[in-house]
Amino acid sequence: MKRINRHDWEWFVRQFEGISKINLTAYKRPQMERRINSFMRTNGLADYGGLVEKLQADKELYKKFLEHLTINVSEFFRNPVHWRVMEDTIIPILIKQRSQLKIWSAGCSTGEEPYSLAIMAREKNYDVRESILATDLDAEVLDRAAEGVYHNRVVREVPERILKSYFEEENGVYRVRPQIKKLVRFKQHDLLKDPFPRDYDLILCRNVVIYFTEETKQELYGRFAQALRAGGILFIGSTEQIFNGRELGLKSLSTFFYQKS
Repeated sequence: MKRINRHDWEWFVRQFEGISKINLTAYKRPQMERRINSFMRTNGLADYGGLVEKLQADKELYKKFLEHLTINVSEFFRNPVHWRVMEDTIIPILIKQRSQLKIWSAGCSTGEEPYSLAIMAREKNYDVRESILATDLDAEVLDRAAEGVYHNRVVREVPERILKSYFEEENGVYRVRPQIKKLVRFKQHDLLKDPFPRDYDLILCRNVVIYFTEETKQELYGRFAQALRAGGILFIGSTEQIFNGRELGLKSLSTFFYQKS
């Protein structure tokens, strides 16, 4: 019988997929290895075998590990210049085509992005056709997103007037008001495995695909293109670029914004 190498990456990937249903082969291996190894050092684990045993035995450690892997870092109106482009240019283009907008925030983390969208819709009186769909792989962060409670540093880009209008503040903690929360619908979704919804006017997937391999990135961009209606727009992260947009039926409308032909 072949002896298991408890330091073997491929072995760990197979074991982890059996535990979590997450396929790490779609992610950039060096980045994942660095993050996993730092987690192991922090928790006093010597090899992948020990990590697998701990993840199976300790639910709290498993939750911490998932959050460590999924890198849930966000804030309201992240990269404000890009949000101004969306407000001043992108949304008006979409409104001319269809008065009611169908919007999807993919990889929404703890909810700052979809709530930012909901606030913009209220401010500009955009008609959101359905609740803004906000999805993420991590069920734990979705629960936190649905609560809509944030600390001071997360809302640092939010103007004071907006804070007073759409948040309830108490001792430096900000709670999203019900009028905004009701505009967002949170749902667990695996971009790598689950079917994509269709006929969207605007899809945001920012700072998510940077962790995937090039092959997986192209597959995801193709699936996002299929999820857009004709004329719909995909908004990607500030470190991302789609090089084969024409092949996918996407044209660059502005930096980080791509429109389905």
